[in-house]
Amino acid sequence: MYWNARMECMPPEELRNLQYRELKSLVYKLYSFNNFYRDRMDEHGVHPDDIQSLEDIRRLPFMYKQDLRDNYPCKMFTSPREEVVRYHVSSGTTGKPTLVGYTESDIEFWTDSLARALTSIGIGRGDVVQVSYGYGLFTGGLGLHYGAERVGATVLPASVGNTERQLELMMDLDVTAIACTPSYMIHMGEVAKRLGIDFRRDTKLRKAILGAEPWSEGMRRHIQEDLGIEAYDIYGTSEISGPMFTECEERNGIHIWGDVAIVEIIDPETEEPLPPGQEGELVITVIKKEAMPMVRYRIRDLTYMEDEVCPCGRSSVRMGRISGRSDDMLIIRGINVFPSQVEHTLMNIPEVGEQFMIILDRKGALDTMTVQAELRPEHFSDKMADMMAIKKRIDSDMRKYLNISVNVELMDPGSLPRFEGKAKRVVDRREF
Repeated sequence: MYWNARMECMPPEELRNLQYRELKSLVYKLYSFNNFYRDRMDEHGVHPDDIQSLEDIRRLPFMYKQDLRDNYPCKMFTSPREEVVRYHVSSGTTGKPTLVGYTESDIEFWTDSLARALTSIGIGRGDVVQVSYGYGLFTGGLGLHYGAERVGATVLPASVGNTERQLELMMDLDVTAIACTPSYMIHMGEVAKRLGIDFRRDTKLRKAILGAEPWSEGMRRHIQEDLGIEAYDIYGTSEISGPMFTECEERNGIHIWGDVAIVEIIDPETEEPLPPGQEGELVITVIKKEAMPMVRYRIRDLTYMEDEVCPCGRSSVRMGRISGRSDDMLIIRGINVFPSQVEHTLMNIPEVGEQFMIILDRKGALDTMTVQAELRPEHFSDKMADMMAIKKRIDSDMRKYLNISVNVELMDPGSLPRFEGKAKRVVDRREF
């Protein structure tokens, strides 16, 4: 089922021609009406007339999050302030926040993008969608809210927190789909078990739309097996409007609508383009935005692209699961480590639950890394031999996949912090 079959299934060559026309128009608009973009293009010796093909996008300069902070609040806007109907502000950063503005048209295309996404995973009229992302300055709650209403679903705007109440409403109102962070989905499952609630028996929940933080295939498997629901990945950042893109029911990569955005994958070090299937840093150009277009924005997420037509029939490129970030990797004794690698390793050990923490310390001149892994209740034992066997397995797998040795601490079930928003998995105690 499609929301907009013409756009979603447009032949690839026709889609590329559309992208080129939109890009050409956008570059002329930015150069003509925004001092930041004109100065940046002049610094890099590129003029709108130089964009003669879609490949010429590589001649345009990159944009960075720091550009948004340096031009805070509204110097990067390309629409008059009186045409801006909404602001969102990013969270979880240091220094100046990043502010994003939306015209009425921007809200419309964002909502339409999510309508396509929700339709692609089988959500529509007759569904009840519980939105357990935060509402307010964060884009997740309102984005999913508008998208779900657009496809004819009934929305329960639960936001985050008060988990017992959320579970009660889920059962009372026959909720069929939920949108939240994967860590909150896990937390909700744990609270349900404590209350004697069985998702399969006591609810009609069948789908979860999970994002806003990194998560692995192992975590997806745990959620689906434990709760009996289908889990789908969703992607977006406040800078590109908010969450807009999801997997389809094939669950073989996230569809990036080609009439909305142009995506590139580059080598983070050389900044050279990489071919389909090869992992690198995601660079995105949003060609539909009015208030604050983004051209060649380096998101810093590490992933890969597939450009063949999906079995579902949609022709836009698909983005693989985010494996980490080019700017938040942990350097431990000269070795690069991503928290997502730790999660992937732990999720493949049956005795380990979904909760973990990474503690970084420095002893003398050497960095140390401690992984606190919470055990599943059925595997927690008072027998020292059983615990040592699990610890040895984690030690071995960490060394194998991370190329470094780590300290492993086995934690009692329920002992590690739970997060209703984005999970904070790393505590860095090192002094630099």
